[in-house]
Amino acid sequence: MGMSEFYGAQTPEADALKLMSRAYALGITLFDTADCYGPHHNEQLLGKWIAQQRPTQLQIASKFGIVREPGQYERTLDNRPAYIKSACEASLQRLGVEHIDLYYVHRVNPEHPIEETMDTLAGLVREGKIGHIGLCEVNAETLRRAHAVHPVTALQTEYSLWTRDVEDEILPTCRELGIGFVPYSPLGRGFLAGRIQKREDFEPGDFRAMLPRFSEANFNANQALADYLAQFAAHKQCSPAQLSLAWLLAQGDDIVPIPGTKHLHYLEDNAGAPQVKLTAEDLKTINEATQTFIIAGERYTEEGMKGVNV
Repeated sequence: MGMSEFYGAQTPEADALKLMSRAYALGITLFDTADCYGPHHNEQLLGKWIAQQRPTQLQIASKFGIVREPGQYERTLDNRPAYIKSACEASLQRLGVEHIDLYYVHRVNPEHPIEETMDTLAGLVREGKIGHIGLCEVNAETLRRAHAVHPVTALQTEYSLWTRDVEDEILPTCRELGIGFVPYSPLGRGFLAGRIQKREDFEPGDFRAMLPRFSEANFNANQALADYLAQFAAHKQCSPAQLSLAWLLAQGDDIVPIPGTKHLHYLEDNAGAPQVKLTAEDLKTINEATQTFIIAGERYTEEGMKGVNV
């Protein structure tokens, strides 16, 4: 996402293509995008890289359901059957492929029955246009209803050391039903990695500046968690980003975090996370310490919360 928008200036195409090639060379094979990133630019960018590199082990994940105008944060949610079919066709064309491995409902519109949405997606599976169905940011009840129509392969929801509410009900439900869990923003949009030290570090146009957790009122309060992780990472001789990702990986083999970046050195740092081994005592210490921090601010603005936990 960050290569196309939201995190300041759009990444120069040559740099973005180089970054994807390096990720693939490092053994990263799940590339996650969405039709609303850009909008459309991100799928086109990934499609260009696929056409140039012809990767043989790549798994493509994309999403539909958030409809935005270019340059606007405001969105509507569309889960109508006709829209799902047209959105999938458009994504296939932009990506330059005949098959999307994992196709997510980016946000569920509660006005459209999830059963109807899943039935339409099941049809796309039968047609061979998509391989697996995913959901994003749904509650446990919606997940159960969807899974009863057609198996849900993955649930993508924010999860990190400063966003842990999924542990109460969502993650246990996924495990009960055999659904994989894909944490997005696993580094707290860079905050847990220590990459944002003050609000002035945001580039012009960086949407994080308008998020409640990064507001002037909340930024310093949340800094205590980032400072603790930096200290513990120094003890483990790794970076805070590697520590945060290693903690997520240690939560179970069904956890597949998707850290995003538009910088080569951050990519290479993130890729080293699996080499960080956390002991049972490490995990106990981290859990006990981080649960004492009170995270100030909601994850999104009211507009961004559309379709979250429905």
